[in-house]
Amino acid sequence: MPEAVPFPDGRYRFIPGPFQYSGGVCAERGFAIERVRFRRWLPMNEGFAAIRAHLEGIGQPLTAFCACELRSPAPFTEAGFVAFNREYIQPLEQWNIVRAGVNPVARSNVCPESAPPSAPCFYAFSYTVPAAASAAPSFVVSGSAEAREGAGSYRERTVRLGDRSPEAMREKAAVVLDEMERRMGVLGFGWGDVTGIHAYTVFDIHPLLKAEFAARGALSGGVGWHFARPPLIDLDVELDVRGVAHERML
Repeated sequence: MPEAVPFPDGRYRFIPGPFQYSGGVCAERGFAIERVRFRRWLPMNEGFAAIRAHLEGIGQPLTAFCACELRSPAPFTEAGFVAFNREYIQPLEQWNIVRAGVNPVARSNVCPESAPPSAPCFYAFSYTVPAAASAAPSFVVSGSAEAREGAGSYRERTVRLGDRSPEAMREKAAVVLDEMERRMGVLGFGWGDVTGIHAYTVFDIHPLLKAEFAARGALSGGVGWHFARPPLIDLDVELDVRGVAHERML
């Protein structure tokens, strides 16, 4: 199993991923991750400005920014997703977070089915702060859908592409849960450490809760179901998970 990579200036470790995000992050000893949700979604430029103001206001460096949750108008084509991501990382490069094409920041990006934004927006973000050495470890795992990790296009890697039968949806959910478990394992965590799970799909997840979630011990804290699609056309279900002690509204 691969190891998480330290990002000393951020006070966290991360799972290497593609240029647009990491697979997940966990705070180093002596630090903790806090999560902030915006009361209203903020367009990208406003969101980055608000995140900067918040971090500077609490005396934390910009490099403490470690994870974010985005909302987009509709699923992207693969080319459109690449174009969006190249624009998204520019502020992270300016903040000296993305270096030499390596992006340590975890992320989810989903598309609300009801009342979607007119342009990509920030929904929430996370960052590290100093904490007692005895503080519970904290982490955020990036969103992942039913496209398996590896080479090739998303369509080539998608499980049961275009199939929304009950059997297909269960297989898709199993693949996504497997990936959450893999990433948590790299960071040194399991379901017992999770404080929040978000599920993103416009399809019925109720049959999956007992068959897949409960069977893994993933329901002790419940699941927050967002009526939204993953960020790429043809993907049907996405999850992200976190284990943090402090969450607030801004």
